[in-house]
Amino acid sequence: MTHPTGRARLARAARASVCALALLGAGPLAAPSGAQAQEAASAVQDVTLQDVTLPFGSTVLTLPRVTVSGTRLSKDDLLAILKADSPEPWATRLARLDAASLTIPELRSVHAGPGASRQTVVYRDVTARDVRAGRAAELSAAGAAVTVAGGPETGSGTYGRIGATDIDLAALARLYAVAGDGKGPVQRVYATVSVADVVYTDDQGTTVKLARVEGRELGGRQIPGGWTAALDAFAGLDLDKASPAERARVTAAAADLVEAVSVGGLETRGLSISETKSADPLLLEIGRVAYAGQGPEAGMSLEDLAFAQKGVRSRVGRVTLTGFSLAPTVEALRRLSNPQTEATDDALRRLTPVIGTLAMQDISLDLPSEAAKNTAKDAGKDTGKPGPNSARRPEPREPARDSAGDPFESAARQALGVGPKPAPGRTGPAEAAPQSPLHVGLRNAAITFGPPRDGVPTASRLSLTGLTLPAATVSGVPGLGSLTAYGYQDLDLNVVADTAWDEGRRELSVREVSISGKDMGTLRLAGTLGGIGPEIFDPDAGVSGLAMLSATAKALDLTIENTGLFERFIAAQSKVLSLKPDELRQEYVTASVLGVPVILGNSPAAKAIGAAMGQFVTKPGRLSVTAKAKDGTGLGVADFSTAGSPGAVLDKLDVDAKAN
Repeated sequence: MTHPTGRARLARAARASVCALALLGAGPLAAPSGAQAQEAASAVQDVTLQDVTLPFGSTVLTLPRVTVSGTRLSKDDLLAILKADSPEPWATRLARLDAASLTIPELRSVHAGPGASRQTVVYRDVTARDVRAGRAAELSAAGAAVTVAGGPETGSGTYGRIGATDIDLAALARLYAVAGDGKGPVQRVYATVSVADVVYTDDQGTTVKLARVEGRELGGRQIPGGWTAALDAFAGLDLDKASPAERARVTAAAADLVEAVSVGGLETRGLSISETKSADPLLLEIGRVAYAGQGPEAGMSLEDLAFAQKGVRSRVGRVTLTGFSLAPTVEALRRLSNPQTEATDDALRRLTPVIGTLAMQDISLDLPSEAAKNTAKDAGKDTGKPGPNSARRPEPREPARDSAGDPFESAARQALGVGPKPAPGRTGPAEAAPQSPLHVGLRNAAITFGPPRDGVPTASRLSLTGLTLPAATVSGVPGLGSLTAYGYQDLDLNVVADTAWDEGRRELSVREVSISGKDMGTLRLAGTLGGIGPEIFDPDAGVSGLAMLSATAKALDLTIENTGLFERFIAAQSKVLSLKPDELRQEYVTASVLGVPVILGNSPAAKAIGAAMGQFVTKPGRLSVTAKAKDGTGLGVADFSTAGSPGAVLDKLDVDAKAN
């Protein structure tokens, strides 16, 4: 899998690249004309600057040549705008920029750190057009190359065409360099941004590709210390070893940035991640990733996901996340920004955001059969002794690579299980009979979480629709192991689990827990637990465990609906017992009507349950049993533990049982 630090480095590379491109404003800015209005048309000129260097903290921009066209600014005016040690704020200087265009054949950005690491991004053919008062109508680059070297991890990559529209360079300078209180208005920096054909490969052989990335309405608010100081707070910091003051500074910066960044929308197409140097190469592909900050499309969505590694293949048609909120996370970060606040498990758990609803559609998973996995495992063993066919066994070798093709193709094909055809005359281990892969499908899945209490959601709902899998896969599950004997080859199931906590009533409502199967039936449970207070969410297991022991059972509803399983059960059992189906059914009726009441204590409630079960067996359709505690507070652990028999428990309940 992709190493976390590798992903972090890649994220830094992408961020630095975008920041460097944005800071082209420093180069472009240097080109436009000044506030000294030259009314005569002859004052408009082209100015060329050589060897411009712009340091921005740990990042240095180098522009060997900048051509400013259609500007009234003189060369000295432009150099004053670009002066690194000028006491005048960048935003003020950039506001004086005014030119028809800025052309930079090469722009080099070098970022130092953490440690000895150096990240270099070289942009080609950078052009800013229609720059007025520090705003550029259009900014573009033909492409870029990025390298990371000097540190423990290295990598390189390329970008295709990069473009942006309606860029406010002065606003960008204010966000990064000028401190604010984090409560001011959002300052838009870009109307649109796009990057095409991104490829990055790290030293571990992990390659990330992006066909296209687009963003709109990107901006933010000024924060304490500015964005540069906030981002620098994360550089090279190990939170596990950080002092309370360092941790407080980082958490405060994280909270500031989360609240400051404003994104109207982002869209990524053609994302792929492949690993080639791993013992088990993998390939992950996502057709489209989209994010919208507001409006009816607010949330995140992923489309056309595919994963392959060894014999495992998985596909997901669509994933959506709506109702997500970082508000609880920001609140917890603010608490941790106090050096006196300890980063306890309780405090860290409160970082949990509001997840909202996560939904997935058209999921498929193909797993190699056990026989295939065992065959592969045996084939991979090396005993060190020549076998009877060792002379004919081909020696392992590196897969051939076409220098003109994609160097990652072989690994990707291996991850997908699509290998090259064997060469004529080559022989390998004895071929086993092909085994069909285990296929699991899911039409729809959704899970919804309510607002968290101390990091734990107070409500949740899980829904699985169209879960399909071979019946043989549940052969070891109690109660389900005989489904193949009942004639079921493939299962088509629906599952629902819905719970909610009511703080005012101190109740946990199990609104529904159900499982249903095609041509089988439905089992549905619902109930209410009392005495559930906020202590149940305490991170201390002792406190939450004691709270559970104080819970009481107040109500329970059980419903069974038959749509074919019972008939198959009777048919299979009658053959085993050498009875006719009607004879076996009558025995079950007798056992229900007479035996069940005896087991349950022969109370009126027990007899009602037995009679309803007898009716259900006679004509299997729907059976429902409801029980409610006569004492409004419910039945506690002591009521169950001290009851001498099931009948003693039933005497404390109002029971209604019926079948139809």
